[in-house]
Amino acid sequence: MTDKRISIFTGHFGSGKSEVSVNFAIKLSQLKNKVAVVDLDIVNPYFRAVDAKKLLLDNNIKVVSPMYANTNVDVPALPPEINSLFEDRSYNVVFDVGGDDLGARALARYNEELLNEGYEMYLVVNTKRQDTNTDSKIIQMAKEIEYASKLKISGFINNTNLLKNTTIDDIISGHKIIKEASKKLGVPISFVSGFYDYIKGIEDFTENEILFLNKYIKLPWD
Repeated sequence: MTDKRISIFTGHFGSGKSEVSVNFAIKLSQLKNKVAVVDLDIVNPYFRAVDAKKLLLDNNIKVVSPMYANTNVDVPALPPEINSLFEDRSYNVVFDVGGDDLGARALARYNEELLNEGYEMYLVVNTKRQDTNTDSKIIQMAKEIEYASKLKISGFINNTNLLKNTTIDDIISGHKIIKEASKKLGVPISFVSGFYDYIKGIEDFTENEILFLNKYIKLPWD
C-alpha cells in the first residue's frame, strides 16, 4: 500500500480498474480509520466503484459520486464533497477515474489540489484488451490520460485477465508487455492484481506486490 493520502486509479474500459479500486479501498480501510472513495468514472454505466456502494458503506467507507453520471453533459457537475476531502486531511481518498478523455478532464479540475497534496496515480492495464495489448498502445494511453488530467502516472498495475479463463501464463505474458512500457516511460509497476483462484502462485514469478481481489462489484444480472 502507498503512504500517500490520495490514490487515483485510471484505466481503459475493461481493465478492471473499478474492481481494483474497490478492493484497494477495502484493504486500506483495514489500515486507516477514515477512507473515502470518489467515483469519477462518469461515462461507463457499469462496472463502476459506485456499484459496490453498499459494501463500501458497510465497511465504513465514504462514497462520493456525481449526480449526472452517464449523461451527455460535457463534464457533469461534481459534488462539493470532493472539495471537502482535500480540506479534511483525516481521510485517505481513493479516486476511481474513467480512462477516457471525459473522466480524465473531470480529474483535471482538482489539478492544483492534487499537486499540492501529493498523490499516486495508477494506470490499471489488462493486456488482453485490444487497446492495451502492446507496450506502444499502453504508452499512448498513458500519455493521453496524463495530457487530459494534467497529472503524471506514477505506477502501472498489471491486471491482465481473461475473466474465468485467466491463467498464470496470461499474467506473466502481460507482465512482460507492461514491463516494456514501464522501462520506456520510466514508470514502475506498482503491483499485480487478480482473483486468487486465477493468479495464485504469481508471487513465484514477480517481486512486485500482489493485490488479491475479491469479486465486489455486482451488476443487476449477476
